[in-house]
Amino acid sequence: MTTPTKLQTAPVINETAQLLTEHYVFPEIAEQLAGLLQRRLAEGAYDVDGAEELARLVTADLQSVNGDRHLRLKHHADPVSPKQGAATLDAMRRDFDTTLGGAPRVQLLDGGVAVVELAPMLFPLEWAAEPLGAALTLASRAQALIIDLRGNRGGDPDTVAFVCSYLLDERTHLNTMSWRDGGRSEQSWSLPHVPGARFGGSKPLYVLSSDSTFSAAEELAYDLQQLGRAVVVGERTRGGAHPCRGWTVHPHLEATIPMGRAINPVSGTNWEGIGVQPDIPCAAADSLAQAHALALARLAD
Repeated sequence: MTTPTKLQTAPVINETAQLLTEHYVFPEIAEQLAGLLQRRLAEGAYDVDGAEELARLVTADLQSVNGDRHLRLKHHADPVSPKQGAATLDAMRRDFDTTLGGAPRVQLLDGGVAVVELAPMLFPLEWAAEPLGAALTLASRAQALIIDLRGNRGGDPDTVAFVCSYLLDERTHLNTMSWRDGGRSEQSWSLPHVPGARFGGSKPLYVLSSDSTFSAAEELAYDLQQLGRAVVVGERTRGGAHPCRGWTVHPHLEATIPMGRAINPVSGTNWEGIGVQPDIPCAAADSLAQAHALALARLAD
């Protein structure tokens, strides 16, 4: 019987620290964090046998300076590809295939109010355009619409713009990403045309949120809220506004590092660290009933 090889933590920490200094959106914080990781390594804080425990310890240290929840060392139970971004993409593909492409529920409630649940992610648009377009087209005939993001943990900003395009009447500036790479900015706009039918920009629209709603799902709620297009009902969201990429630093470990930050054209800021504040605060479990009641009252006016 062979003895398992002890986890070599130094190469993982050194590579993670290098990726931080090269890519993290805030260079000064990157230097602080890289130094912290190296100090903790020298102190023996990372002398653990398992990759999962190392991921937990390093993630706590990475988030200790500015609380960036996208900045982490993520553990994967199954070995992952060394190709950049492959670990996250493989996990997303498994979820996509088991959730009808990220639109697991379209339902018509009393009074002509439709619910479209988008979960567990807003998948890459090249995958998700067909199922999301079908779900939103089906709901386009409703008198009012509820978008359920309570179980959505993020995804693709291009998919955010795609969904918004069904909920607005004309091309609209939604968000701007400011990237560390070259100091460039990239604007996100709703699309001039969509496959199928739009719900449009005038009928009542509600977005359900929870304390698990994260990242791109928060952007969807925030963009619609800032435009005055939707009423957000539920709980304050998790508060992650920095788009990130992943690098495999060990067969079971992926360093996810934000490379940019979101700037909303209406508010001039974003939801990082504070979450999206609901217009109608209530427990997530009660938010669907609350939004349905609000929609019926609005339709009755």
